Amino acid sequence: MTLALALLALAIWIYLVAGHGDFWRTFKYDDLASQPAAPVWPPIVAVVPARDEAASIGDCITSILQQPYPGELSVILVDDQSRDGTGQLARDAASAIGAVDRLTVVDGRDLPPGWTGKLWAVKNGLDLVESRASQPTYILLTDADIVYSGDVIMRLVARAQERRLVMVSIMAKLRCESFAERFLIPSFIFFFGMFYPFSWVGDGARRTAAAAGGCILARWDALQAIGGIQSIRGALIDDCALGAKLKTQGPIWLGFSPHVRSVRPSEDVATVGRMISRTAFAQLRYSILIVIGTVLIMALAFPAPVAIALFGHGWSRVLAGLSWLLMALAFQPTLRYYGRSPIWGLFLPAIAMAYMVFTINSAYQHVRGRGGLWKGRAQAQVSRTQ
Repeated sequence: MTLALALLALAIWIYLVAGHGDFWRTFKYDDLASQPAAPVWPPIVAVVPARDEAASIGDCITSILQQPYPGELSVILVDDQSRDGTGQLARDAASAIGAVDRLTVVDGRDLPPGWTGKLWAVKNGLDLVESRASQPTYILLTDADIVYSGDVIMRLVARAQERRLVMVSIMAKLRCESFAERFLIPSFIFFFGMFYPFSWVGDGARRTAAAAGGCILARWDALQAIGGIQSIRGALIDDCALGAKLKTQGPIWLGFSPHVRSVRPSEDVATVGRMISRTAFAQLRYSILIVIGTVLIMALAFPAPVAIALFGHGWSRVLAGLSWLLMALAFQPTLRYYGRSPIWGLFLPAIAMAYMVFTINSAYQHVRGRGGLWKGRAQAQVSRTQ
């Protein structure tokens, strides 16, 4: 029995490393550095939904408005009923760099039934875009904790133009400073890539589609063609839902760049756990059976090889040790991207066990009616309708 488990775990890791879209090779998808100049630089409107984002909104707005983009670039901030002066802080930031004329602050309207809070705020911003006489070529959907550097927006537009993409998206480099962040954040990126291999996302022959909500540059006409943001109005995992919709309109691309960073802190494990639990059950299609199956597969792939390698005998121990080594090696590119010690690779099974707990908690919170809880809004029932 132990030998069979060890063989199965090793088969899983051989497939993941050799046949699952190179999901673990982070460096393959950080390739914006050598983009050629675009023939034209079309107008862009960035829409930033923000709810109580005083800690980061100034840096976010400043970083967008200071991008060296040769074309027209403006920002709409949707102040989603913040209580901490988010809107005024955004105005102050734009004023400080002499760009107040390129920032519009919109007060978010009351949340109607059937919408998640973030998507309703985005809708408020897009309604303003649609009402204007001059329409942009691209919409940049970005979060209030995201900070841009270098000329990354130029490079995103160049990539979109060169490959005729309807969407380009960057997986933001998340903050990784506290112990909780060092323990859990690189693995979050690793597991995301496992669910949505970036090479498969960019392959028009495959159905796999995804995006990273911190930075999505989408063609305005493609967004309108899918029925606007209302077409995913109740989606908890709104970025991947939008990526799937946009892929029906043309090719999409998802990658990495250290020039798109999240500055949102997560000082303890519970904070990161809440972030993961918010969407895990939605990721698993709100199915208890899928949750059970996922947890069992994760147990077989991650902690089981460690237990067998440490306490097994003979070939079982050897095969389990090989599985442990493969998972540790597969984790190395992500650890390197985040500047973390390669030793963390040996602890991936323990990290995976924490994710198993977060996944179970996500299902539990949904049953309690608190699924998708974010900044005081529980949105489980909204998401289930999508």
